[in-house]
Amino acid sequence: MDFLRLKDRKIVIFGVANRKSVAFHIGRVLEEAGAEPIFSVRNEEAAAVVRRFFPGRDVILCDFSDDASMQRCAAEIAARHGSIYGVVHSVAFADYSEGMKAFHDTPRQGFLEAMDISCYSFIRLGGLLEPYLENGGAMLTISISTTRMAAESYGYMAPVKAALDSSVCFLAKSLSGKKIRVNAVGAALLKTSASAGIPGYIKPYLFAEKATLRKEALKTEEVADAAAYLLSPRASGINAQTVVVDAGLATNLFDREIVDRAVE
Repeated sequence: MDFLRLKDRKIVIFGVANRKSVAFHIGRVLEEAGAEPIFSVRNEEAAAVVRRFFPGRDVILCDFSDDASMQRCAAEIAARHGSIYGVVHSVAFADYSEGMKAFHDTPRQGFLEAMDISCYSFIRLGGLLEPYLENGGAMLTISISTTRMAAESYGYMAPVKAALDSSVCFLAKSLSGKKIRVNAVGAALLKTSASAGIPGYIKPYLFAEKATLRKEALKTEEVADAAAYLLSPRASGINAQTVVVDAGLATNLFDREIVDRAVE
């Protein structure tokens, strides 16, 4: 039964880096739903991962830091596939090579690079791929569950994600002439290779695991499931939204067990 109505629909997924990537799991779910995922990755190493686990699927290289590369990618998608139904943007980058700095010491170049790759790229994809997106198609990006919590372990990426959330609304309006829906999944803390590269991430992750209502960490597969639904025609009434997927974390920060441990 094609419950999600995604059978044979072509959806381009940007952002697979390895098997732990959110984009990787979205690809898995979309395949299970009968869709035809098309992958776009940054380098040959990531392309090898896709070819190994998604044999027969098209893989196109794209570097979000290079506009010429993005243009070539869009042209290749058009040449090989004609029209597409959906786009998944699951790419974020921040340079923490010098360690986590106080927010007021955020380096200009680091902030602008993160904004370019993590946020502007989504806007740019909308412009480059709009001619090939079907009427009634969908675009989706991966955000975070809240940009209003000043987590020291996340640094300047939260304001970048806030810009991404705002871009979702503006893109939805801009692409509404073709009835293309634009949404985001606002995911709580996940165990991915990307998050492992954030200095000091492990303790907040373990805290979040204890703070969910179920006392279990959010799974990457659960984010992928929500993404597949938002892409599908079943979610036709959802547009310009960041849908939070956090296993109840935001409602449970005054959990009795956590409070008792903190004040003892």
